[in-house]
Parts: sequence; C-alpha cells; structure tokens
Amino acid sequence: MKRGPAPQFEAFAGDLYGEMMLADTADAARAQKKPLSRFVPGLAISAIAGAAAAWLSQNYGVPVILAGLLLGLALNFASADPRTHDGLDAVSRHGLRAGIALLGLQVTAMQVAAMGLVPFAGLALVMASALVAALAAAKATGQSPAIGLLGGGATAICGASAALALYGVIGRERVDQAQFTLTLVILAAASAIALIAYPPLTQMLGFTDAQAGFLVGASIHDVAQAIGAGFAVSDAAGAQATVVKLTRVALLAPLVTLAALWIARAQPLPAGVGRAKVPLLPGFILAFLALVALNSLVTLPAQVAAASLTLSKTLLLLAVTATAMRTRTDLLLGLGWRAVMPVLAATIASLVVALGFAEWVI
Repeated sequence: MKRGPAPQFEAFAGDLYGEMMLADTADAARAQKKPLSRFVPGLAISAIAGAAAAWLSQNYGVPVILAGLLLGLALNFASADPRTHDGLDAVSRHGLRAGIALLGLQVTAMQVAAMGLVPFAGLALVMASALVAALAAAKATGQSPAIGLLGGGATAICGASAALALYGVIGRERVDQAQFTLTLVILAAASAIALIAYPPLTQMLGFTDAQAGFLVGASIHDVAQAIGAGFAVSDAAGAQATVVKLTRVALLAPLVTLAALWIARAQPLPAGVGRAKVPLLPGFILAFLALVALNSLVTLPAQVAAASLTLSKTLLLLAVTATAMRTRTDLLLGLGWRAVMPVLAATIASLVVALGFAEWVI
C-alpha cells in the first residue's frame, strides 16, 4: 500500500498546529502585558463628567455628589464601549479607596475627645437609631440585611463616603450595583434637603448654637453639607457641627469592621461565591486610621489639610460618577419604592433622635 503523500501532509499539519500554538501563546502574553493606555478612555470620560458636576455645583448650588451621580447615569451609554471598562473600574474601585483614606487627614483624636462625653453618647444614640431603623425597614419591605446595613451605615456616618466604604466589605454578591447606585442617589438628595430645611428648623425651635450644631452635625449625612448647615446658623453652631460631624467620620473604621463581622453571619455567601476570606479591616480603612494617627501626632500645615480634602473630594466624585456610568438604568428603574425605604427610615430616625437629644439633654 502506498502512503507517499502522508508524511508531507503530516509535516504540514504539524507545522500549522505549531504556528497556531505560537500565535495563541503570543496573544496570551500580549493580554498579560496590557498597556496603561487602556485606562485612558474610562478615566477621560469620568474626568469630563466630574468637571461638569463640579461646575454645576459651583454655579447652581447643586450638591456635587448628586450632580456626579445624575451625570454618570445620563452618560452610562458610554460604558457599552468595552474600551471604557478598565478606566471606569479602576476609578470606581481604587479612586474611592484613596479618597476615603485621605479623609483621615481631616480628623484628630483631640477633636473627638473635645466633644465631651454627653454629646458623644447622644451621637452614638443617633447613629444606632439610624442603623436599627434601616435594618427594620429592609426587613419590613422584604429586602436583605445587607441593603439595610448599607443604607443605615451610610446615613449614620457620612453619606456617600461611608456607603462606598461599606460596599467594599458587603460586596456585589449581596447588594447589586443598581441598588448601590440608588442608595447613593437617595443619600445625596436627603443631604441636599437637610441642608435647606434643618437650619430654619433650629431657629423655629429656638435652639442655642450648641443645640443647633449638634443637630445638624449628628443628622446630616454629607460632611460638607453638615458643616455648611451649621455655619448657616452661626459661626459657633458651625464649629460645633464640625466637631460632631468629624467625630462621625472618625467612627467610620469601627463601623466598617463591625459591619464586616456582622454581615458574614447575618447573610453568609454560598460556598465558592465571593472572596474566600474578607480581611477584618480593608487596606484603605487601615490607611484612614494611619492618617488619623498622623494628623493627631503631627501638626500638619493648613495647606496640606486643604489640599488633601480637595483631592479626597475629587477622587470620591470620580468614583461615584464612574460607578453610576457602569450601572444599568433599566435595573435601577425596576427597583421600586422598597429600595428607598432603608435610607428614608434611617434619615427620619436620626433626625427625630437628634432633635430629642438636643432639646432635652444639651
């Protein structure tokens, strides 16, 4: 039997297979060594939207986080282009962590101690009421404990910044991105309403500067709006609101730690889902604590604190905008009224308890 052509064919086939293997190996090597330029499209569109949000805030008084969220949702069609994914994901993850860590340079241990034991006890009561109310609202409306923890913890501490930190330990497996984005929107809207309504409320009730400062500092979510509401009453009320609000920010690390421990038991993930082991304290929270310690031990120049605050706000704005861009609006619109209830319940509870404590104790 003749088999003349077979060796030639086999040799050709072997060469072709070898070339295909070499090509696949080369493609895999190129995939592992992706150029840094892949981040540029996502970073660029986040920066443009963030700049537009800052302009709206400066010229029309729109809360900058709310403006960033709304612009991000309006531009979410851009995330349909795969070229934007790397940049948007990098900003939404690493940008928010760096922004939260930098907030540590705004707080010192002395500021927390200067508030006094009685106001601190009242602040703890306000924060606890926000958490309990949000968890109860989530349960009453058939939602998961993770959603209640996210809304209540963000309301209790510092709004969007705390929500971003809590989301890092709760995880996408427990709270989807649409629910997270809606929580950010409601938090920003509630802070904007509180900034307008709370200062006149303190005047109607005849509160002293100490009472007014405690009320707005303990019950308004966003840092800038809480402090701004205090100074809208008086300089003394603004100073008190600053101390109270920064004390809430300082409690971010303990809350995130407790949240990580509690949610692992209250809503455990199925085997093989999510990370196998969540660290007790994420790296960015450790960095936050380190900067608080540094700011407490060393007197930093005022320019450093101002520059770090500006950089922190910028990074958080970009993170929020990028997160909104990566959110599917059809899923967001389909959440319904139940998704709003944890933040709404926490906001009302914190206001009522803060009012009662300011009226009867301070």
